[in-house]
Amino acid sequence: MEAAQESPSLARLTELSRESSLRLRTLQSLIPGPLRTTLQAGPIDGSEWCLLVSSNAAAAKLRQMLPALLAHLQSHGHSVEKIRLKILQNPR
Repeated sequence: MEAAQESPSLARLTELSRESSLRLRTLQSLIPGPLRTTLQAGPIDGSEWCLLVSSNAAAAKLRQMLPALLAHLQSHGHSVEKIRLKILQNPR
């Protein structure tokens, strides 16, 4: 924490990581139980937020839910204009 406070760029990364995790927690009530374990909070790039998804099937289901997820985030004060899904590749 001290290092993050002493370096502005590291402090900004820490803040973005915290904000990303908060966004994911905000959505937990809307995401069906089995899908919750497939998600990770991803990077924030301006008004775009990335959700990391562990499988194609989970991503397909989440794509259907994106409008509701986006509206929920916005109604809770998060300045998100777009949610992007990124499928994590399993190492072989």
